[in-house]
Amino acid sequence: MKRKGSMLLWLLIGLFTMTINGFADEKTPENEFRVGMETAYAPFNWTQTTDANGAVLKNGEKGAYAGGYDVEMAKKIADGLGKDLVVVPIQWDGLVPALKSGKIDAIIAGMSPTEERRKEIDFTEPYYESDLVIVTQKNSDYADAQTLDDFKGAKITAQLNTFHYTVIDQIPDVDKQQAMKDFSAMRVALASQTIDGYVSERPEGVTASNVNKELKMIEFEDGNGFETQAEDVQVAVGMRKNDPDVQKTNEILATIPQEERVKIMDEAVANQPSATSEEEEPSLLQDFKTIIKQYGTLFLKGAGTTLLIAIISTVVGVLIGLLVGVFRTLPKSENVVLNFLQKVMNLLLTIYIEVFRGTPMMVQAMVIFYGFAMLFHWNMDRTFAALFIVSINTGAYMSEIVRGGIFSVDDGQFEAAQAIGMTHGQTMNKVVLPQVLRNILPAIGNEAVINIKDTAVLSVISVGDLFFQGTAASGTNLQFFQTFTIIGAMYLVMTLTATGLLRLLEKKMDGPTAYKKSDTVIEEGEQEETNL
Repeated sequence: MKRKGSMLLWLLIGLFTMTINGFADEKTPENEFRVGMETAYAPFNWTQTTDANGAVLKNGEKGAYAGGYDVEMAKKIADGLGKDLVVVPIQWDGLVPALKSGKIDAIIAGMSPTEERRKEIDFTEPYYESDLVIVTQKNSDYADAQTLDDFKGAKITAQLNTFHYTVIDQIPDVDKQQAMKDFSAMRVALASQTIDGYVSERPEGVTASNVNKELKMIEFEDGNGFETQAEDVQVAVGMRKNDPDVQKTNEILATIPQEERVKIMDEAVANQPSATSEEEEPSLLQDFKTIIKQYGTLFLKGAGTTLLIAIISTVVGVLIGLLVGVFRTLPKSENVVLNFLQKVMNLLLTIYIEVFRGTPMMVQAMVIFYGFAMLFHWNMDRTFAALFIVSINTGAYMSEIVRGGIFSVDDGQFEAAQAIGMTHGQTMNKVVLPQVLRNILPAIGNEAVINIKDTAVLSVISVGDLFFQGTAASGTNLQFFQTFTIIGAMYLVMTLTATGLLRLLEKKMDGPTAYKKSDTVIEEGEQEETNL
């Protein structure tokens, strides 16, 4: 019993040590200029599947390229610095944490150098300046608006953590809606008439109205639109505090004349991929075909990443759950030192379980992926981070399931095992755990299905799973219903397949007796009906 307790203790310590060693002390290579952007904010940046029009391969995503105005400006800056450009796809909320934690060298993502952001990071001189517009539906009551007063009473929103959201208050009696995560969400809300419009910059408004003929961009003449400061409508390159490359970047930007910048933006608007080509007759079926043709490969790769994370994390999580669940059921050791270690370990395990069961996985992902890099200067590979986060989250739930499975075994079996001289370890291995594994198999299957779906929350750390690829595609083609219908169907296929395989495994573990028992029940039921 003592040896069994020591072995489990050292296994848990070893697992923790392996986890810590999985962090790579990664630093940005000297010859690389790593730039973060959403790759889903056309025409500033978008995702495509070829290198057409100067697109750049996205870091860590084979077959996925980033194009747009931001990419072209990043290429010029990288050339001026004498470095190779690496585009790192990161969702908007993760850009500043990624920069501060050293995962990227710069943010070139249509970001305005507001006073609040300047407290956290430094900015270069602006590389583009635009006007604020409102995007609405062409057939809405506000389609002919010319001033802010014409939007009185309208339901208006803007992107979260942007200056756009603050200027909404300038509209008289506006029905200000909750800020939304990204432009994809706002366009969906506008199409479903949940909102009447959203605040945007002119290039995005031009793209939205060009791609979706049901949308209209409302521009305002001087004095009729939003009151803004110069920095509010400018976009600049964000860099870490006191980065010496800020001055170098300013010198590079100074060599790009205004006429060339306008030309680059015009080309970006023209080159932005749309869901349906002009030669094709627009229809829902044609939209599905075009999206699959354009992004089908990326969706399959995203599905592969989703399955990889879900399967490995479920297996690792079950192993963690077994170790933790068995350890927490160990009887108290008679050895003073081991008894103390047991208590300490039980306390740590209780904290681990309560923390990871009591907080959302999305929050855990942000804290672990960005927080650890900021505090300890350890940068995880994104895929490893995803596996680590989902595994320990699953382990926390499985440990309680395993513990409940152990306690559900009849006490008489423990007593019988002790009566024939079995140790606690032998009792667990030979008698209890085989029953526990069979009993918790449905729960394991449930966790597997949950993990397939929950990988979607890892988009906050820009893991290239199925949901992330769908977001990038819909942010480029503006076909949200069609894109996410395809994504939803792919998730359904994966979960149904996983459920079917696990049910087959259950029958296999039960053996032929399960079938005989089932047949007996059916025959008895038929006999009762006959008697009645």
